[in-house]
Amino acid sequence: MVVSAQHLATQVGVQVLKSGGNAVDAAVAVGYALAVVYPAAGNLGGGGFMTLRMADGRQTVIDFRETAPGRATQTLFLDAQGKVIPNLSTLGYLSAGVPGTVAGLELARAQFGTQSRSSLVEPAIVLAEKGFVLDAGDAELLQSATPDLAKDPASANIFTHNGQPYVAGETLRQTDLASTLRQVAAQGESGFYRGPVAEKIVLANQQHGGLIDAQDLASYKAIERQPVTCQYRGYQIISAPPPSSGGTIVCEILNILEGYPLAQWGFRSPQAVHVQIEAMRHAYLDRNFELGDPGWVMNPVAKLTDKAYAAQLRAAIDLQQAGVSKNLKQGVPPHEGQNTTHYSVADEAGNVVSVTYTLNNWFGARVTVPGTGILLNDEMDDFAIQPNHPNLFGLVQGENNAIAPGKRPLSSMSPTVVLHDGKPFMVVGTPGGSRIITAVLHTLLNTIDYGMDLQTAIDTPRFHHQWMPDATQFEPGAISAETASALQAMGHQFGPPYVANHLAVIRQNETGPRWTGATDGRRATGMALGY
Repeated sequence: MVVSAQHLATQVGVQVLKSGGNAVDAAVAVGYALAVVYPAAGNLGGGGFMTLRMADGRQTVIDFRETAPGRATQTLFLDAQGKVIPNLSTLGYLSAGVPGTVAGLELARAQFGTQSRSSLVEPAIVLAEKGFVLDAGDAELLQSATPDLAKDPASANIFTHNGQPYVAGETLRQTDLASTLRQVAAQGESGFYRGPVAEKIVLANQQHGGLIDAQDLASYKAIERQPVTCQYRGYQIISAPPPSSGGTIVCEILNILEGYPLAQWGFRSPQAVHVQIEAMRHAYLDRNFELGDPGWVMNPVAKLTDKAYAAQLRAAIDLQQAGVSKNLKQGVPPHEGQNTTHYSVADEAGNVVSVTYTLNNWFGARVTVPGTGILLNDEMDDFAIQPNHPNLFGLVQGENNAIAPGKRPLSSMSPTVVLHDGKPFMVVGTPGGSRIITAVLHTLLNTIDYGMDLQTAIDTPRFHHQWMPDATQFEPGAISAETASALQAMGHQFGPPYVANHLAVIRQNETGPRWTGATDGRRATGMALGY
């Protein structure tokens, strides 16, 4: 079973499985294919996390998060008066971190795959060179960024018709990207981080005010890390560790909620929604100030995922009254001391892979390295470019996530595997910036606490709170008018409507060794496909 945000990439993954490849082989092939057919977030110029649980019991996370260039400074995006310069961390070459995707996919293939690199990259090469016909959802994503892409000559040459947007039914060809993929197919990491491709990346940065240089590329390494794990009502959660906050904060929220009878209270009852918001509020405070790149800060993951700590937070939650975010502070008890893509893969042997990778915003920095077809990320915005200044996703963060050379920015990516009775039960993940954590959370709660089937679990409208701003975002239809009134009477503030993200989920059937796949109906391009 393969589920991704673009149907052609899903088909590539299923074909790899049919040819005898395992789930990791399929995940690698899907990663390269999405770089072609889902350029808004699929990428060679970004980074992410891959959570793997192999049939023999091995479980790991591959961290291929971008890094800050060696010449990056803490004041990179501030003016002479110390104020943030608008758009500087989100548009253009200066906003780009050193890409990690190729290194991550290659590490996964070498350590856990079974098929050759060339065979796994070849489908992406074909899609790039021959092109593919744009569906309505594909065209809509391109159209959303056309005004910015049209300002960059290399991007405009690929993703527009003389500055005009593509429309459904037209064919998108990316010959430069096909050439880059051939370099990767032939030489692996060296084909991207050294040689002609790397030289073009460096030259473009030199010409357009970016910071990435040859040393940044040559020294980049993907890292294998121990996953964050926790137990929730008899299910084991396996997810991404720092520099992703995803696994830690998903587990922290689940630990808090485990002490409440959610099913007994009823789905989206005022009491159930209230404690979920409060758990999010407390956990996101910890996320924003406690966590960072483990090469730079000591991450208190053990404390944040401890059941006893969750009990302390639960004791601080008033069941009748909303909390006030500004009154919650780090160092004061009990807190002592937009856009991405996700895909899920499972094979017949029981190997499962959950991958979330990104350019950060749709189409990243909205610049393409000339001659390569590579869209660069705008991941530098995920750092705390200034303490207490909100980033692209409204997150207010602390010094632990300040910019430093070679550092990996804190992420919310939460590629997650769930086990039940020691066997894979679910593979789940999503894009959505700061909303990733809560979208994964809702899928787990909907399935485990409320017994929903898989499609219903991911289609059900969601809500989100991230400590600051102190307001809950609700997707239309997420709660009834009665629940809304009750929450407002408790003091809850409502923010702008929740903008939904795309879940890609696989679940093991209860009746036997078969998989059910589901892709979020909120976007028209995705596909769940198995055999």
